[in-house]
Amino acid sequence: KDIEVAGTAGNGEEAVAKARDLDPDVITMDVEMPKMNGLEALERIMADNPCPVIMVSSLTSEGADVTLRALELGALDFMPKLSSSSLPDVKRLENELSTKLKALARRKAFMRLRHKSSLRDGVSRGALAAARQPVAVPPPRSLPSGGQAAFDVVSIGVSTGGPPAVQKVLTALPADFPVPILIAQHMPAAFTGPFAARLDAQCAISVKEAEPDERVKGGMAYICPGGKHLRLENRGGTLHAVVTEEPKEALYKPSANVLMETTGLAVGRKSLCVMLTGMGNDGLEGTRVLKQKGGWAIAQNEESCVVYGMPKAIVDAKLADEIVDINAMAATILANFTKSRRI
Repeated sequence: KDIEVAGTAGNGEEAVAKARDLDPDVITMDVEMPKMNGLEALERIMADNPCPVIMVSSLTSEGADVTLRALELGALDFMPKLSSSSLPDVKRLENELSTKLKALARRKAFMRLRHKSSLRDGVSRGALAAARQPVAVPPPRSLPSGGQAAFDVVSIGVSTGGPPAVQKVLTALPADFPVPILIAQHMPAAFTGPFAARLDAQCAISVKEAEPDERVKGGMAYICPGGKHLRLENRGGTLHAVVTEEPKEALYKPSANVLMETTGLAVGRKSLCVMLTGMGNDGLEGTRVLKQKGGWAIAQNEESCVVYGMPKAIVDAKLADEIVDINAMAATILANFTKSRRI
């Protein structure tokens, strides 16, 4: 009852025009449209009059690649196309969509303010669009050689708005990053493999989808497969990433709670957790365990989050040791490896 449908569009050209004329708080957009596809329409909307956009995607590898590209172009989130007409599935999707619409609509004012600021600074619409194109990232500087790493592993929990945030962090890390990075990103199973492959092509470190049971290494980031959980296990000083379906009753799969808790139990004070943008409070209880074991926690700040939910939960619980803008997150992680107080 508190959502008004301002209008609908049957093709990409109409979508661009109605976005301008109706000025909605949030847009849902299919990728596959006649005359102008969703990616082209999205670029036009973001360049002329940006607002929050949720892409509607098919759960295929092709759908994943296009959706991830849409997120790079400025879309804030995505929803899967309904694969079943059963009433429980329809109600689940209805509830999820309603929640996301309300949360993302709040970002409109921030997006407009940033857009106007860029134009005032003399940045053309064409330059704004070009800035969203993926670019080759030069390898970051290496960490100082010698000494003992302050942490044995970095664990990242992230959800809504996560892919661009994770990309921003990982592309700023050097190839010789000394410890493994484990990532629980709320994402469908068909998406996590393409997401890992996309990051691997952009980063100096290596990025892969985690296998069922593997020894983890420095300079590697492991993305948990969608629909599963990622656990860290310490086997006599050797760290292993374990992909599991347990706990099956978890609300989110992968669960940041599972990752943070097992990281804390496996390496204690040598654990560093990072909580990025996301809806809800997944990761709160796991971070609580990690902190009890002496670990270090960093939360993304509200201003740079698409949805300030997961980081807010650990900030409000006074579990965050640092609160950092996403643009400074990689530098903050690297700085912690040179702080003698952590060694």
